[in-house]
Order: sequence, then C-alpha cells, then structure tokens
Amino acid sequence: MSTTETTGNAIAIEAWDTILFEKFSRFRWVVTNGLSAHSDGLLGRRPYPAGARVLDVGCGFGDTTQRTPARLVGREGAASGVDCAANFIKVATAEAREAGLANTSFFVADVQTEDLRGPHDFLFARFATMFFNAPVAALCNMRKALRPGGELAMIVWRRREDNPWVHAAELRVKEIVPVVSHDDTDEVHCGPGPFSMAGADMVSDMLRIAGYDRISFERFDTDICIGRTLDDAVAFAMALGPAGEIIRLAGRAGEERRAEVIAALRETFADHLQADGVMMPSSSWCITARNGRH
Repeated sequence: MSTTETTGNAIAIEAWDTILFEKFSRFRWVVTNGLSAHSDGLLGRRPYPAGARVLDVGCGFGDTTQRTPARLVGREGAASGVDCAANFIKVATAEAREAGLANTSFFVADVQTEDLRGPHDFLFARFATMFFNAPVAALCNMRKALRPGGELAMIVWRRREDNPWVHAAELRVKEIVPVVSHDDTDEVHCGPGPFSMAGADMVSDMLRIAGYDRISFERFDTDICIGRTLDDAVAFAMALGPAGEIIRLAGRAGEERRAEVIAALRETFADHLQADGVMMPSSSWCITARNGRH
C-alpha cells in the first residue's frame, strides 16, 4: 500500500487531478485574479531577497511562483512549486518555460509525506494548506524542508461568514438542494475544505506542535470579482466552492432543482453587480511562522 493511500490522500489527490483541475481551468481567470488579490499584497510587503530558495506549496497553475518569487530571487536564487496534482504541474511547467524563467521549476509530491527537496529559505502557500487530510503532519513535513530559522507564510480563508463570495451562494443552495455528506457518496472530494484553518487558536496550536515559533496572524479583506456578468457568477458558484459541491454531491436531486438554484443565485448576486462585474467580500489570514528547530 502506498503512503498516499495510508494517509487518506488518494481521494483528494484524484479530485484535484481530475474534476477540480477541469473546473479550475474553466474558471481560471476568477480563481487566479481573486486569489492574487490576497497573495500579491502579502508578497509585496514581504519581498524575497536575491539568492533565496523559495518553495510555493500547493502551487496549482504556478502563477504565484512565476509572478513574484521567481522574479525577485534572481539568477542565483530558485523558485520551486509543488502540487499533488500532475495536471496542474504540467501547465505550470509549460508556462514557466514559455516565460523564460530559468530559475523556476515544478514537481509533483504529496506534501504530507513526500520529500520537498529542501532546504528552502522560505515556504509560501496560497490557499493550499486547508485541504490537508493530516494538517499537523503536513506542516511538520514542510518545516523539515525549511532551513533552521526559515520562514513559512501561508494564506488561508477566514470564517465562512466573513467570505460572502462563496458563503452567500452556499446558504441559498442549502435552502433548495438536500445536503449530502461526502461519506454517503462514492464521489471524490478535495479534503477537509476551504475553511478548515479559519480558527487562529487552532492553527497556532497546529504550528507549535509541528515545530514552528514566532507565529503571527494578519487579517486581509478585499472584494473579489466572481464573474463579469450575473451569468458568469452563477456558473462559477455552481461549479466551485461549497455551493457547487452541494449540487454535485446531491446528484439527480441537485440537477432537478437546477433552474430554481440559478434563479436564486441570480437574485443573490444582483445586489453585488457593479461596472467591473459581480464583486463580493472575501477575508483571509496571512499566517507567518519560523522553523524553530535546528
């Protein structure tokens, strides 16, 4: 039996490499632009020095790896991206090559259990660590890939209630479609979910157990565009996030209520339609911590 199977990650990895890869590709402009609103601010305030080795954990398409670390560390530095899904890594590798980023590389690994090719000076994770099946084990493995005194910076979503960009749609869909647990289906899924690290006290405990110190949290709020039109926003909500997951897991029951769901979501998003599209509030934690073990 493989380490992936024993740690319970096989289902999540399959989801990220198949159905979620397809959905993220379809809505890439929403995901990339929306998530970058959170990561660009952090990276702008915490520039990496020339010559540094930086690892982007859960890098997805590699846009964060390419847009900031790779351009800051210079020729003597190295920016790497790791993801559990081979399809994301294929895209990231091809795009970095096209951009001529010789100091950038990508590889596939299960961050919970596999070698992360350290030591790195910095680890960065944008909305990735919430999906670990065993978060303390993953954070510990990440720390072991850091040099002594090296820094981890990770961005995670705060509470559902602080993120109407997905939660508003979730509430409306729950009024219409019966909620089915992952445990009651054979469908693949992403793991614990986007809000599993919303609690600052809980995450602080996880980081301390995993061997980090100098832990800090910084809140960041911004409106993000979930669609250029109401139709775009509805399509996004029905495909990704908690609302889309409810519909997918409900199967036929979800499909039978599709027209009703679309009408409800259009009504919900209409109040947020602006000249630039449907703009919804979002809120994240930027968490930093140091490898406290030598």
